[in-house]
Amino acid sequence: MAVTSASCHFLALPKPFIPSAAAASFDPRSTAADHGGPDKPSACLRPGSSSSLRHLGFSSAVILRFPPNFVRQLSAKARRNCSNIGVAQIVAASWSNNTNPVSPPSAAAAIDGPLAAVPLVADADSAAAAVVFDGIASPPQTADGPKAAASASAIFSSDGSLAIHAGERFGRGIVTDGITTPIVNTSAYWFKNSDQLLDFKEGRHTSYEYGRYGNPTTTVLEEKISALERAESTLFMASGMNAAVCLLSALVPAGGHIVTTTDFYRKTRKYMENELPQKGIRTIVIDPADVDSLKAALDKHNVSLFFTETPTNPFFRCVDIKLVSELCHSKGAVVCIDGTFASPINQKALMLGADLVLHSATKFIAGHNDVLGGCISGSEKLISKIRLYHNVVGGVLNPNAAYMIIRGMKTLHLRVQQHNSTALRMAQFLEEHPKIIRVYYPGLPSHPEHHIAKKQMTGFGGVVSFEVDGDFRTTMKFIDSLKIPYNAPSFGGCESIIDQPALMSYWYTPLNFVLNCN
Repeated sequence: MAVTSASCHFLALPKPFIPSAAAASFDPRSTAADHGGPDKPSACLRPGSSSSLRHLGFSSAVILRFPPNFVRQLSAKARRNCSNIGVAQIVAASWSNNTNPVSPPSAAAAIDGPLAAVPLVADADSAAAAVVFDGIASPPQTADGPKAAASASAIFSSDGSLAIHAGERFGRGIVTDGITTPIVNTSAYWFKNSDQLLDFKEGRHTSYEYGRYGNPTTTVLEEKISALERAESTLFMASGMNAAVCLLSALVPAGGHIVTTTDFYRKTRKYMENELPQKGIRTIVIDPADVDSLKAALDKHNVSLFFTETPTNPFFRCVDIKLVSELCHSKGAVVCIDGTFASPINQKALMLGADLVLHSATKFIAGHNDVLGGCISGSEKLISKIRLYHNVVGGVLNPNAAYMIIRGMKTLHLRVQQHNSTALRMAQFLEEHPKIIRVYYPGLPSHPEHHIAKKQMTGFGGVVSFEVDGDFRTTMKFIDSLKIPYNAPSFGGCESIIDQPALMSYWYTPLNFVLNCN
């Protein structure tokens, strides 16, 4: 099966992907060409024209109601009306936070949501009194306000806003007036005197000590992921595989037992099967849907950890996170879900009952095929154990890489929405093609765990696996005939990628290992 299957990663980036486009209709700097050509003035700059705004979802109300002497009176009234434009831009940006994986809401539908909380014509007082975040009015924050105490998850109502603002908007450990988080390139940190060092050691002074133990830029990234995953703590590392190794090494004692699934990332399975036995650790492998085998393993052995992907690689099997967590917790086992193929936008493993969630941030989270990184999120108690081990063995995320992942996350929710939409259409197309034997995608009703995916995911991801009707060479020929996708490993970036796992991933792998995985 691995010989004739191909894994395809598709992403289309239409014009609405550009962040500024969400608010372009309300931007006073828009040119006439932006809204229909030189002979058609911009709809948003035509006072009194209700018909020109109906196609945007506005009925008879005109959002810009300028007084007759507006051109001559560049005073408080001018600023007042411009404040309406500012509010409109904020609301328009919030529309993009909707997480429908197939079709984004129309402008008219969005008007009934977030804009309903904002007066269409605001006076100077009302415009200054509140700022709208995703349809929720919040008091403006000032320098004297309780910024540090405000929880990002409580203030921002959507994953889109959290991916942009969490860890940055309401205080970070770097003193700067810049909107973007600076890169702190240092290997060590200094203390003013020995008393300050003593306070640091005893927890009375917050700082850093050595680059392997933490970095301010990386801390911002960790707080951003924690907000998205609703986690107490997050630890970032140099790669997803480094995160998996640290997790297994820190939480599973010598002589312990691990339960995992047949379909899983090959390198993680290879580490479990080749390295862990040297510590006396046994790995029990079950089918992702075989709940009875999980119960039997928990009853027979003192299982320390249940660790799997969902969706899995490369067949996108889905594990019922809530059910598995309940079973494992009844026997004292920790549950870790590798959510790389889902991303924090499509799936919240911790909220479903898992203790830990792991991501290869190289993929969807960073999203641009230009940086490596991995992270683990969960309770402070478990993350602290992993952090202590990581501080010893290293595998530290470079602060420059942390900055690039932070920047990539600004568009995470937009990219994942488009991934979801494009992949579903591609899966449906391939499933109907006469030269494709089978398609593996959790968004299809034909998928064996489609009912689980619908229950615990808001979107089904941007990767589609399928089997070509032919042999090894036929599949190679098919891949080589494609014009747009790159023949490359990895996924989750802006470029379309396709690969043949038998050649890309399993070429040097013994046949018995391939059969065990599949």
